[in-house]
Amino acid sequence: MAQLLPFPIDFSTALVLVAHPDDPEYGMSAAVARWTSEGRKVFYALASSGEAGIEGLAPTECGPVREGEQRASAAVVGVYDVEFWGFPDSSIFNTPELRGKVVETIERSHPDIVIATYGGPEWAPGAPNQRDHIEFATAVVEAYDSMDSPPRCLFVNGPTPTHAVEVGGFVDAAVNSLAAHDRYLSVLDPTTPVVEQARAQVAMMAQPREDFGGVVASCFELLRGTA
Repeated sequence: MAQLLPFPIDFSTALVLVAHPDDPEYGMSAAVARWTSEGRKVFYALASSGEAGIEGLAPTECGPVREGEQRASAAVVGVYDVEFWGFPDSSIFNTPELRGKVVETIERSHPDIVIATYGGPEWAPGAPNQRDHIEFATAVVEAYDSMDSPPRCLFVNGPTPTHAVEVGGFVDAAVNSLAAHDRYLSVLDPTTPVVEQARAQVAMMAQPREDFGGVVASCFELLRGTA
């Protein structure tokens, strides 16, 4: 079994780029909680407000609800800079406008590293990725590649990781962060308490890794640059 490399620690700022509210909480938030506890600055930028994400709720009402839940969720793990770009939920495409926004945000925030949502076709066999994620992730990679002086590296939270960070002490923070998406999760699965949903999801993404010394870890794949 190939061993995962330690995620770099010699960085002070990170930019997390995702398509929708709750995307950072599926696989990233435990690591984010550790980084902010160590004094690092993390920014979140979301392409959409997730306004199509709650069944039975009109987009004009849903968008502000999900933005509020995302800001509360981010605060749980020490992130207070959260921005929403206003691209349409469920209709995010790899356009020049989106790529330009990625570049503008990177240049404005000057992160040492960028972490983006995974853009491959499947999270696992039989678990297809969403089109929004695929289009958004492709836009991020192309935007990064277009830059004359990009950040030192670009990671994604995909199923074929190369690096890991120990997060054993930050699982509860990750659970509470995901559970802050209360209205979204309550509609997504009305029969399961929100905290139980959150704990089950976090357990899949922050778990003991034999390929990283057996410790509980969050994992990332290095796509570009040098870690």
